[in-house]
Amino acid sequence: MKRVFLIFGLIFLGLAVWWGVPFFTMGPSQAEMDSYRNSPQFDRAAKRFRNPISEPEPEAGERDSFDAILADFLFPPGDRRPDEPLPEHALDAAALAEKSEMIRFAWLGHSTILLELDGQRVLIDPVFAQRASPVPFTATRFQPPAWPLSALTDAVDVVLISHNHYDHLDEPSIRQLANGRAVFLVPLGVGEQLTAWGIAADRVIELDWWDSHALGRLTLTATPAQHFSGRGLTDRNKTLWASWVAAGRAGAVFFSGDSGYGPHYRAIGEALGPFDLTFIENGAYSTNWPFVHHFPEQAVQAHRDLRGRLMVPVQWGMFALGPHPWEEPAQRAAAEADRLGVDLLAPQIGQLLTIDGELPRDRWWDKLAPTR
Repeated sequence: MKRVFLIFGLIFLGLAVWWGVPFFTMGPSQAEMDSYRNSPQFDRAAKRFRNPISEPEPEAGERDSFDAILADFLFPPGDRRPDEPLPEHALDAAALAEKSEMIRFAWLGHSTILLELDGQRVLIDPVFAQRASPVPFTATRFQPPAWPLSALTDAVDVVLISHNHYDHLDEPSIRQLANGRAVFLVPLGVGEQLTAWGIAADRVIELDWWDSHALGRLTLTATPAQHFSGRGLTDRNKTLWASWVAAGRAGAVFFSGDSGYGPHYRAIGEALGPFDLTFIENGAYSTNWPFVHHFPEQAVQAHRDLRGRLMVPVQWGMFALGPHPWEEPAQRAAAEADRLGVDLLAPQIGQLLTIDGELPRDRWWDKLAPTR
């Protein structure tokens, strides 16, 4: 059996190389790395960024075998994708044209969010491509984007990137946004990738954890996350990853990016909270990588650590990136939120909402989930 999986793996690797998958992405230049060698997050000896705490060694039998992981990847069960399109709202151009001073947002699937507060529009981790992977037949979207990126290109003031993984940093989307006027706020090291894709250097601002940038009355702060980075086999942790805080007169909003559960949430809540709204990663989890993607119950606890009021689960509903049914992240988070008294919202894809208005709490995913 091991030989069978090895053969499949070699075939997969060969096809990926044939298709031009960038396995040997080199990451930032030496000059770029020299510019942030004094960052507390940068390990000078290893020449890589590091997490706030070290990843613990797995206990015996805690993780699946390589054979099981490879089999799951090559032959995923059918429950990873919905049988029908998820409910969505088309772009209301007239509503979008009227800027809001209040906190307004639209979840566009996975971790892509349009956030508006204090008259500034922030596009978070824009991924509008057909797939969130360099390999053609993997990580394809459940359905086309509910909103066209072309309608947002000139409308957004700032683009936030949490880290450089393909499901958060999408080359076609960035190249499209280069035609607009937005500035790009990214973690340390990610800037060179953006300038290589056509973003003018004076529109790219790199931040370390706890660094801030003011945009009008809005302050954007890069905050810690427990994750990793890399777009190939040779650039792991060569660039930083981050969560983000957006704060202004209208209130404060937190976006987790990708992260495992850790003490950084409480630290962020104590330093910059409380938060009117949190977007917390809630998908792609597995017992094989618990350190870098938290489980839904931990996502709810993270919201509590942050001292959040309203919670929106993200990192689900568009790509099958974890070994769980598509609806499970939302169902588990909702059950835990009910148990702990957390106000969990249930926006549909593309639904434009103001947090002081009528908010959706109907668990629409339960109606679409197959009976198991």
